[in-house]
Amino acid sequence: MDLSVVIVSYNTRELLRGCLGSVLAVLDSRVKHEVIVVDNASTDGSVAMIRDSFPQVCLLANSQNRGFAAGNNQAIQQSSGQYVMLLNPDTLVLKGALESLMALLEERRDAGVVGPKLLFPDGSFQHSAFTFPTLVMIFLDFFPLHYRLLDSRINGRYPRSLYERAEPFPIDHPLGAALMVRRAVIEEVGLLDESFFMYCEEIDWCLRIKKAGWRILCVPRAEIVHHVGQSTRLFRDEMYVELHRSRYRLYHKHYGVGFRRVARWLVALGVWSQGLRARWAAARGHLDRRDLELRMRAYREVRSLS
Repeated sequence: MDLSVVIVSYNTRELLRGCLGSVLAVLDSRVKHEVIVVDNASTDGSVAMIRDSFPQVCLLANSQNRGFAAGNNQAIQQSSGQYVMLLNPDTLVLKGALESLMALLEERRDAGVVGPKLLFPDGSFQHSAFTFPTLVMIFLDFFPLHYRLLDSRINGRYPRSLYERAEPFPIDHPLGAALMVRRAVIEEVGLLDESFFMYCEEIDWCLRIKKAGWRILCVPRAEIVHHVGQSTRLFRDEMYVELHRSRYRLYHKHYGVGFRRVARWLVALGVWSQGLRARWAAARGHLDRRDLELRMRAYREVRSLS
């Protein structure tokens, strides 16, 4: 088997339908491939949709939500492709993207992971490659001083000019929505760390992969549409807490004591600031009482994380 495409889904039926349709439509028949979907106990009819519309897909239907890392591992362990493509269900794969990623791994034997260029649904640019977290990035996450800083290397973004050159360039890690990894890398470094329920698992993986001596590259010629932000427009307190829980786990695993102490101070300051802004919004009638309570509860929980 040349390629295993792995998709973990939770209540994303229509996005998943589009994703699977795009994958099966663009894959070259000369590429020996398999598509594996792990459904994490969806309640929106996703399982029935896959069985009815995509019988050629290998479906692993879980009875409970095992999380993103565990779901991917479940599929990876069953897969047999020389290359494994992790793909979010809110993506659409454009023609030639998967082949371009595979070709780069064939050409560059020192490359362990490759990521595509991501696009918004309207075709506009979306950042798809990032540097590993820094204290400055944590600060800017809470205090976005200027849009140019947010869009710069200071905030972990690579220059758009690198993407525009259409040539592969080295990165720290791609966005977990779409990345391809060499089977030999998985065998050497291991699977995703399942202690990350969701968020940061791809950063942890890439840190481990880089420490093992493999290179990680972005391949701009490979283009994938990513419907980012559709499920996060409203404040979701449980996801907010899970994000910070995963970040703390990442810092504890890969960063020193000094970094962790400053990071916690920055998060505490940032959460306090967000709480003040939420109360101000509620006082002006821009946030109802229930939403304010949810936010404040989430902020308190983040402050209590250890």
